[in-house]
Amino acid sequence: MSSSTSEKAATLYRLATPDHLCPYGLKTKSFLERQGFSVEDHLLTTRPEADRFMAEHDVKTTPQVFIGGKRVGGYDDTRAHFGKPLRGKDETTYQPVIALFGVAFLMGLAVSWFAFGTVFDIHAIEFFIAIAMCLLGIQKLQDVESFSTMFLNYDLLGRRYVPYAYFYPFGETLAGVLMLSGTLLWIASPVALFIGTIGAVSVFKAVYIDKRKLKCACVGGNSNVPLGFVSLTENLIMIAMAIWMPLRMGWM
Repeated sequence: MSSSTSEKAATLYRLATPDHLCPYGLKTKSFLERQGFSVEDHLLTTRPEADRFMAEHDVKTTPQVFIGGKRVGGYDDTRAHFGKPLRGKDETTYQPVIALFGVAFLMGLAVSWFAFGTVFDIHAIEFFIAIAMCLLGIQKLQDVESFSTMFLNYDLLGRRYVPYAYFYPFGETLAGVLMLSGTLLWIASPVALFIGTIGAVSVFKAVYIDKRKLKCACVGGNSNVPLGFVSLTENLIMIAMAIWMPLRMGWM
């Protein structure tokens, strides 16, 4: 566990050559200072110097932190030493979804303010959902191959017709862009209604009927967001927008 509060000095060895300033060394120094430590900062300015240091202390990487004469370790070890470990790469998280929908909501308010002079009204909600669809589509389009692989774990239509898994991110993005502009809703609404309905049924079956524990492809194929309520909500929102937009425009 962490050192006592009286020991507020740490020694740090980090790589800082003309060609490479180690980012983890900078993070470690900043972290120690935020914990109230004064840092005795030793820069390893050449590769041979770094190699000698690592051989002497029988370590394979830098930076390395010493507190009270005892080696704590690198950046991850130092955070763990103070009870603040980093989230594991395979650990489930909703952070990408919170970030995406949070930004989409603020953008919706901003566009509504610019276009209509109002901050929070029905236009802001429409903009928010349309922007969220676009951002979700972008996340998937960054790596369509990875998205399609994760998507095929649970989507009912994709399992029967694999090309649909490649179409989905393009369809979602197109529907979002058209809804954002308020044009060509005769294309946007059917597309959103189609993929949203199939997606909602697929997620509901996988999560609530089959009780499968899967990762959601909603923010791309490399995410650790669990399949469940968020995924279902994404699809239900698309269905709602697909019905609402033509109604508001007097097309239904």
